[in-house]
Amino acid sequence: MRDAFVRKLTELASSDDSIFFITADLGFGVFDEYATRFPNQYLNVGVAEQNMTGIGTGLCLEGRKVFTYSIANFATLRCLEQIRNDAAYHDVNLTVVASGGGFSYGALGVSHHATEDLAIMRALPNVSVVAPCSAWEAYHATGALTENTGVGYLRLEKGGIQEAPFEDCKFQLGKAIEYKDGEHVAIITTGGIIEECLEAAHKLDSFGISTRVISMHSVKPIDEEVVLQAARECGSIVTVEEHNRFGGLTGAVAEVIAKSGFNCKFDGVTLDDIYSSEVGDQKYLRSRYGLDANGIVQKVSAL
Repeated sequence: MRDAFVRKLTELASSDDSIFFITADLGFGVFDEYATRFPNQYLNVGVAEQNMTGIGTGLCLEGRKVFTYSIANFATLRCLEQIRNDAAYHDVNLTVVASGGGFSYGALGVSHHATEDLAIMRALPNVSVVAPCSAWEAYHATGALTENTGVGYLRLEKGGIQEAPFEDCKFQLGKAIEYKDGEHVAIITTGGIIEECLEAAHKLDSFGISTRVISMHSVKPIDEEVVLQAARECGSIVTVEEHNRFGGLTGAVAEVIAKSGFNCKFDGVTLDDIYSSEVGDQKYLRSRYGLDANGIVQKVSAL
């Protein structure tokens, strides 16, 4: 996903000199080409995420389209006040880019585990929250957020599916993408964990449970129409996210269902209301906390 973001950022900067990229001492090697080609559209502020956000807001107010970049917790929680008071309150075209959502940096411990960010950023007015499920989505989300009004949050992870899910697939903020059709249950997910969802869906199909898989890359604004369609057609919805169970995708989908009045079975595969006290790679931590394909199969089967 990161490479897809860099590729799109470079394309944007080459045709639009209002594009500006700020990093908080992260991404060396990855951004060397960009920094060399566009020295007047690049700044490394050092380990100073709060300053990065303030500087980015100032550049936006002067007509720039700014991307700020750091590891997820540092790009959001460390400078939350600046995102809220400086950027979002003034409704500027600033995209906060998080490198390593969820357990991407699992081996570095809880300080680097981003499992509350979707809820926190979603609660801020004038902020779009996007967690691409694939590298293809990350590429297109980068361009879409540049053209979007107001602050955007782009949550990237390592790896990611490279191709579009089907021919002629279109990316649009606020519009979900169906990766797999099914009749009995709909799995609605956000972020790179869609790989676990697709694996789980094929296992469930073999058990006779026809499973739909939907990428809700835009957590805010959420695609209410697709949620309600899944509720009507499947009657059962399970959300999957590499995030705490409060306030993120699961909360957003639950709000849509509750408001609609549909009699729909619903559950979520999420991290419980805890901090991850263990370390390990992303795949290990997903398994440890029941967020892998087997955990999804168990949750859907129980529902």
